[in-house]
Amino acid sequence: MPITMLRWGTDELSLLVSLDTAGPARLLALDALAALPDPEREADACERLVRGALPLVEIQAAGGGRWGTSGKRHVDGALSGGLRCIGHQQDEDAAGVRTLRVRMAHDTTGLEVTAVYRLRTGVPVLRSEALLENAGRAPVTLEYVSSLTLSNLARRLPDGTRWEDGLSLWLAANPWSGEFRWSRATLAERGLYDVGMVAYGQTGSKNRIAVTSTGSWSSSEYLPMGCLEDGGSGRALLWQIEHNGSWHAELGDRFDDVYLALSGPTDREHQWRHRLAPGGAFRTVPAAVAVVADGGLQKAVGALLDHRRTTRRPHRDLERLPVVFNDFMNCLMGDPSTKALLPLVDAAAAAGAEVFCIDAGWFDAEPTRAAGPGGVPGWWDAVGEWQEAAPRFPGGLEEVTGRIREAGMVPGLWLEPEVVGVRGEVAAILPDGAFFRRDGIRLAEWGRHQLDLRHPAARAHLDAVVDRLVNTYRIGYLKLDYNIDIGPGTDGPRGADSPGDGLLGHNRAYLDWLDGVLDRHPGLVLESCAAGGSRTDHAILSRLPIHSVTDQQDFRLIPAIAAAAPTAVAPEQAAVWAYPQAEHTDAQLSMVLVSAMLGRIHLSGRPDRLSSDQMALVCEALAVYKTYRHLLPAARPYWPLGLPGWRDGWLALALGAPDGTALLALWRRAGAPPTVTIPLPEAGRPRVLFEAGEPVRLQWDECGRALRAELPAEDSAVLIALDAPPGDRPRTAMIRR
Repeated sequence: MPITMLRWGTDELSLLVSLDTAGPARLLALDALAALPDPEREADACERLVRGALPLVEIQAAGGGRWGTSGKRHVDGALSGGLRCIGHQQDEDAAGVRTLRVRMAHDTTGLEVTAVYRLRTGVPVLRSEALLENAGRAPVTLEYVSSLTLSNLARRLPDGTRWEDGLSLWLAANPWSGEFRWSRATLAERGLYDVGMVAYGQTGSKNRIAVTSTGSWSSSEYLPMGCLEDGGSGRALLWQIEHNGSWHAELGDRFDDVYLALSGPTDREHQWRHRLAPGGAFRTVPAAVAVVADGGLQKAVGALLDHRRTTRRPHRDLERLPVVFNDFMNCLMGDPSTKALLPLVDAAAAAGAEVFCIDAGWFDAEPTRAAGPGGVPGWWDAVGEWQEAAPRFPGGLEEVTGRIREAGMVPGLWLEPEVVGVRGEVAAILPDGAFFRRDGIRLAEWGRHQLDLRHPAARAHLDAVVDRLVNTYRIGYLKLDYNIDIGPGTDGPRGADSPGDGLLGHNRAYLDWLDGVLDRHPGLVLESCAAGGSRTDHAILSRLPIHSVTDQQDFRLIPAIAAAAPTAVAPEQAAVWAYPQAEHTDAQLSMVLVSAMLGRIHLSGRPDRLSSDQMALVCEALAVYKTYRHLLPAARPYWPLGLPGWRDGWLALALGAPDGTALLALWRRAGAPPTVTIPLPEAGRPRVLFEAGEPVRLQWDECGRALRAELPAEDSAVLIALDAPPGDRPRTAMIRR
């Protein structure tokens, strides 16, 4: 029976799909429209692609497993191989978003599977998810369902190039306080080889490169991202799994080519199984992939950034980008009080802050009890009620929040909404079903219970807390922290879920709760924080306008984090700490401040203890920031010295504005030579926007388009404005000093 070939998409990115009425639909290729094979003129090439292509949705179910292979990888599922295509539908909305739905059915089980793809005109990013519906008479227990499968990823390598050497994989380790550690290695260097067994009738090596995250911190070990890059051409495929819980990504070989499979939780990795009853439905977590023909990872980041910006919830905070002062980092460190806060309120206002957030500890009177492992304060295991501690605020919390408003700033508070301390009153008041449990036992982690937001009592409790704080204290900013990872999940209020499925249900309920809060309080700003950057995922970043990227306390280490943050977080959302101290030299203050100036400034430290000259530098930095921050929501990042290594002596991050101008942050760390040459082929003449200490010396090579910079002091930084290239220079410069 002939197979219909469908080419669908936009000029920037299109799919070639085989629609087989006797078998599963398969995604043969993903490329710019002009680069896809034409089925009418290149039938042989298309047939070759069919051999290596996987079904649009890979599914494994209890009692079925896989067919034709074994091992640990999640392809060749028996159920997905038994699907047949029963139709497809295309549409486009007023915003230019095109949607393709391909429907498949499994005759034996009655399972109906719809692969859903979305593309936006002008953005080379495909967003994918799958919908499964049980139209049969018996339940189906799902053990794996892919969000996106891509095959034939080595097809454009030059003849004679082995995919194990020609393709490289970028992954980003994401340790606490050392976030965004990207590294590049060939597939061979990561352990995947062509073992030569296809010639003997086998599918390939049966191996895979697997990256997975288990638990409620979505990015505590790796970002839910990766990039497959052709080292010769610079062609790159950059993906993200858009989920705030467990996820899995794997890359493997199949029929002399390479595939990628992305998913949410799985049975093997995450204790996830989902019993799909007759009439029931299941939707996978979304995944997105950007494809660029050249420019490698850096160019692909720009494309994925466009997708992130066009798929997030609008919020006025994303336009205003106010400077936030927060009393935690290298400041009060979880021990606030009226006496301690009032001098900071005055200092923050004098520096130019526009929001003042009172951080952890405002709700409990025990600042030092049981410091114990990790040095946790006394309030750690008593969180959950979120009432002000009278001993800390003798005149009431309103005395401080009122002072904040009088100083012209918006008052904010820290919350850790998803947890309840084991010795707190809320732990005894709420029913057991409102908490994560396994085998009937309420889970505890580091002195906290985890709320299950699928339970109405848990959600009602949090709604009441937020509404009370907003209405009583006129709070305009809430920092939502999350400092435990609760593990695989919960078996639910009735003990009927697999742990992984319980966690998935809670993850989705948390997102729904966030939407509900913002619907009720559209002007409220919610900050995402989870032990620093341990929940850096698009599921949350598509809802909340600001994200704390790290907990790093050493100003000499934070530049590597700040410089790499735009790979995963839009600059207008990426909050970076700037914590000036009286003991800092002027040069060190330049590093402290510049590290935050290409994102969202989270001012902290001890501005109340600075000298007048030091305070003047802080005021200058914030004033300069306010002259260009309007450019950040449309700026694209690039790294003229490459992505920053953890110990690199020189680091550079540039943000290019739509008008052709750019901002460049340069850091010189200890041990680095005083001068560096930065290639800037698409930039114009530089000028210093902010510096401190001994003046920076810049030498611009107009012909070579390179900047030679000298920073006399170690552990210093400078912020530079770059004009547009002469041919693109606008009449009015957008970046002013």
